[in-house]
Amino acid sequence: MAIAGISAAALVLTACGGGSTTPAASDTAGAGSTTTSGGSATTSGSSTDGGTVGATSTWCEDVKSKYGDLTGKKVSVYTTIVAPEDQPYIDAYKLFTECTGAEVSYEGSKEFEAQIVVRVQSGNPPDIGIFPQPGLISQLVNDTGKVIPLDPDVETFARKYFPEDWMNYGVINDIPFGIPNNADFKSLVWYNTKLYKDNGYSIPTTWEELTALQDKVAATTPPWCIGIKSGEATGWQITDWLEEYVLRDWGPDVYDQWVKHEIPFNDPKIASSLAEVGKVLKDPKYVNAGFGGVDTIASTEFNDPSAKIQDGQCTLSRQAANFDANFKNVKLGPDGDVNAFYFPPKTTDFGNTVLGGGTFYAQFANAASGRPEVDAMMYFLASPEFANARAKAGSWISANRGLQASNVPSPIQQTALETLQKPDTTFRFDASDLMPAPVGSDAEWKQFTAWVTGQDDQTTLNNIEAAWPAS
Repeated sequence: MAIAGISAAALVLTACGGGSTTPAASDTAGAGSTTTSGGSATTSGSSTDGGTVGATSTWCEDVKSKYGDLTGKKVSVYTTIVAPEDQPYIDAYKLFTECTGAEVSYEGSKEFEAQIVVRVQSGNPPDIGIFPQPGLISQLVNDTGKVIPLDPDVETFARKYFPEDWMNYGVINDIPFGIPNNADFKSLVWYNTKLYKDNGYSIPTTWEELTALQDKVAATTPPWCIGIKSGEATGWQITDWLEEYVLRDWGPDVYDQWVKHEIPFNDPKIASSLAEVGKVLKDPKYVNAGFGGVDTIASTEFNDPSAKIQDGQCTLSRQAANFDANFKNVKLGPDGDVNAFYFPPKTTDFGNTVLGGGTFYAQFANAASGRPEVDAMMYFLASPEFANARAKAGSWISANRGLQASNVPSPIQQTALETLQKPDTTFRFDASDLMPAPVGSDAEWKQFTAWVTGQDDQTTLNNIEAAWPAS
């Protein structure tokens, strides 16, 4: 069976769909606590230190008092987030300019992961970077020493609004370097509501039901549509598939051991999970709806399945909650055109397993280097005012406990928050984002691209294991 072996009660996102990791206005019953291992943040356990805090703060008065007159100053922000997803950030940053008089220069690049290393090593870093992987921050901290720790006032302010586990994702070698940005809820399967209604499909709430639906659809057409093309990051989608399976097959303890390299990447347990993923992704019976055969997975942009869902060619697409950004002028939710359901766990042994992730701000200038406006910007980025302003623009939630659910427009994102708040949710942060960059944002991407185009399992896992830094 392609996805066999899994059962269990699961959540169905009946009211909405989207996703990110952490709830906004209330407790985070999901995110894992973090520790540092080899300078790289890792996650374990569940967060219980959430709780609603106010949606307003004194950030504007604070930065004026702490960092002085910033009129005419400029802060550069460098990120992977490009058009059209950049505009909501640019708009939200206007609050900072309105308060301080300092302008924000925004630059997005899909080659961020490679270029940020080059820029830092060549002495041309941005003032602030939005890092898609805590492991990449760790790499730059340890390899270059150019990342600047959080100003103590910024850290204190940020800890008021973010759960400890989320703050700990940005702690490298016991020093705080990062502030959480968004939170991604990845364990979702997107679908066309009319397609399901017309064919009498039910929303699967267990692994057996998902498998049955998959096989039913496969009798006439491949059920899954998948794309992994993403510039230099091509292949990252498959890291998520493997992480979903490892968490469901072996539970959070093994998942954490894998992240911390307490078991090798080519451990038999991981090999078993990759084999299960391969039963779906490498079987033409199950992929690639709307695009062609298995070979089209590598040449299809990761967000292109949205069009196939919308036109009814795709029955199942595993995507994060922020996938909703691809549906313009489309009503989302159970009564809309497109909805998403929770990707069920395989057993009840580990609760409702949820894979998530997020991005983090880290800085390369500060008041000590004559740039107080950069500390002021970091202070602002930890505020509930920024979180609520950014969330209102859509396709974004955060672990910031000052974020109000009423400011999250997507019903899918709202339901993702509710899922994360449930006490039986077992959340784990994206493993590849926590592993050292040579593994999580290099070897995995390349090797899984080779894997889906024909390379065997063991060679793939051995090559990734070989990329793990010696120390």
